[in-house]
Amino acid sequence: MPGLYLSELTLSHFRSHKFGRLSLDARPVAIYGPNGAGKTNLIEAVSLLSPGRGLRRAAAQDMARRPEALGWKITTILHSLHQVHEVETFAEGMAARQVRIDGKSATQIALGRVARLLWLVPAMDRLWIEGADGRRRFLDRMTMSFIPAHAEVTLAYDKAMRERNRLLKDQVRDAQWYLALERQMADAGAEIHTNRQHALALIMGAQMQAETAFPTAELELTQTEGEMPDSADDLRQALAESRFRDLMAGRTLIGPHRADLYGVYAAKGVPAADCSTGEQKALLVSLILANARALARDFGAPPLLLLDEVAAHLDATRRAALYDEICALGAQAWMTGTGPELFSELGNRAQHIHVTDTAGISQITPEAP
Repeated sequence: MPGLYLSELTLSHFRSHKFGRLSLDARPVAIYGPNGAGKTNLIEAVSLLSPGRGLRRAAAQDMARRPEALGWKITTILHSLHQVHEVETFAEGMAARQVRIDGKSATQIALGRVARLLWLVPAMDRLWIEGADGRRRFLDRMTMSFIPAHAEVTLAYDKAMRERNRLLKDQVRDAQWYLALERQMADAGAEIHTNRQHALALIMGAQMQAETAFPTAELELTQTEGEMPDSADDLRQALAESRFRDLMAGRTLIGPHRADLYGVYAAKGVPAADCSTGEQKALLVSLILANARALARDFGAPPLLLLDEVAAHLDATRRAALYDEICALGAQAWMTGTGPELFSELGNRAQHIHVTDTAGISQITPEAP
């Protein structure tokens, strides 16, 4: 199977890294070192090879190394299917981040055409027990991995909804002001809903077709209130009929922004929110692996996986099973942990990177397993 991996990563003034360069092969990357050394900063840099604000959802100016705050730059050599690309992303001063692919300026959306990324970070461990916003973001990241244009559709919907909400807050009652916005929301909203359902079907299929040490999750796309209309026409009509109620609330109460992802631990029939911390972590790992398996078929290569502190809440047996699945998948998984013992089951199946902090400067050192 053709691969998707980085053979070179260079950082300049990014977070704690004044300068760093890694030469790599397609194997997984095990990154270890003390807390605060800059391990997560490394995989955050890789996460910026996808549209959006990366795994920390940070503003571009917040990624610059301090105290210089000069801006930052990330340069990579990306092997994608049968092609090799030089991908750069950078920000100067307080400016928005920019992207260049093979020396030419590109949009962030264009990144989704040459690379696919998935990540799991500790902040997501509470996914099932916190608000629906986080689950929608998680679902939309999965959906974008299959359909990069999903990002543009979501932005279009959010823009039209913000304008409609402004009218609602200003108590504008003239229907003519709403018609064009509701048409835009309905067209984009129906596409968002269809994209999400498609992604869930692919992930559920990938879970059912694999034998794995991780539990299967039954997933359902629900609404926090009412039902999501089936088509753009139905959504447009529902928005029109909901105007009076929305005027009372001062915001839009129907649409894909009210969606939620409901999960159940299939073998036990227990809602994910009621599972133990370890079970919730295992369900998340299961979904990421299923997403990766489905992408390997859909895109033609497994995605880059970014797994921050992945060993947390996993016992040694499940940790070894995770590494076996990653290697069988053929994914270049970037994993962080505090010590090399957390990656001992990988041996020479992975590249081992030691990250330390000396006088406030992160040091990156390749090490033998």
